[in-house]
Amino acid sequence: MINNNRQYQICTRCVMDTTDPDIVFDENGVCNHCHAYDMAVKTCVFTGQNGQKRLNDTILQIKKEGKKRDYDCVIGVSGGVDSMYVAYKVKEYGLHPLVIHLDNGWNSELAVNNIEQAIKILDYELYTHVIDWEEFKDLQKAFLYASTPDSEIPSDHAIVSLMYEMAEKIGTNYIIAGANYRTESHLPSAWSQGHMDWRYINSIHKQFGKMELKTFPHLNIIRLKYLRRKIKWFSMLDYIDYEKKGAKEVLKRYLCWKDYGWKHHESIYTRFYQGYILPKKFGYDKRKTHYSSLICSGEVTRSAALQDLSNEPYPLNTQMEDKTYVIKKFNIDEKEFERIMKLPKRSFWDYPSYAKLYKNPHIIELIGLYRNFRRYAIKGSSD
Repeated sequence: MINNNRQYQICTRCVMDTTDPDIVFDENGVCNHCHAYDMAVKTCVFTGQNGQKRLNDTILQIKKEGKKRDYDCVIGVSGGVDSMYVAYKVKEYGLHPLVIHLDNGWNSELAVNNIEQAIKILDYELYTHVIDWEEFKDLQKAFLYASTPDSEIPSDHAIVSLMYEMAEKIGTNYIIAGANYRTESHLPSAWSQGHMDWRYINSIHKQFGKMELKTFPHLNIIRLKYLRRKIKWFSMLDYIDYEKKGAKEVLKRYLCWKDYGWKHHESIYTRFYQGYILPKKFGYDKRKTHYSSLICSGEVTRSAALQDLSNEPYPLNTQMEDKTYVIKKFNIDEKEFERIMKLPKRSFWDYPSYAKLYKNPHIIELIGLYRNFRRYAIKGSSD
């Protein structure tokens, strides 16, 4: 059960604070997320000539491996800035992607229009996977009843699973993603984890769901590890001088893209979950993570971020409209929704998961024995 009785403290560099129960500050009041950001930028982000060379080398390799195929890579689009900018850059570099979009039933009209416009202008082929709504609704509601702060994990898991499966199906070895360290750091595990942990997702559905998941895109740990070894996940934006404001201007100019207001607000459920349920039930404001990333990357000042954080996550009238829409779409009434909001708060560690399994001392011992067996078996075969 979630419990955080710490004295309030906020980072002196970013805007992360003790609403993250695991946050740690150094002697100068700078949080562990900022230090992790600095380390990630040093080791995983490549800019200038170094980044351009690494990017060019990877592009050439993708083209070489995909020369005789209809598609040389897979990209996913949501209608948001990062994924749409990747779509734009991939065209600029002369790649031939299969564009994948997961329709989970929550797309805003603006997101749909952004995708349609871009696909038409860029002349891409789009594969849209329309998820079975009754199955997905049952799974999303199960997460609400589980009362953890990560009810958007099912969508994330389905998207990644779909991209890996489609990459294998069309025979490409590359997924080019919009995820990047500079604008997507400062993510507390207590706020959300287990995105690719199918044991966790499935355990919650088995406990709180009412129907079988027959078609939901997913990967168990064995299948996931296999595909990760076979297919490379390439975060293109970590190899260019990526800056969100500039990216938005490019998209507006060349792809007729329209801004939807805030990160991930291209999805109605994401907008409502992050802007209403998370702050009101758990005290978690995802804007803090997004702003902290942009502060560290130099795109936003800390004072401007603090000023915006003093306002509602998004307009109150839109929150109420979204609440009515979500309740209706989930086939529950307001009384039941309020009951869900008052359920005792739980965490990832309150349910079965692969991560929890690996903490079991008996499992740790078995893994050690297996690794020793493999080591001796390999050594023996080489003697």
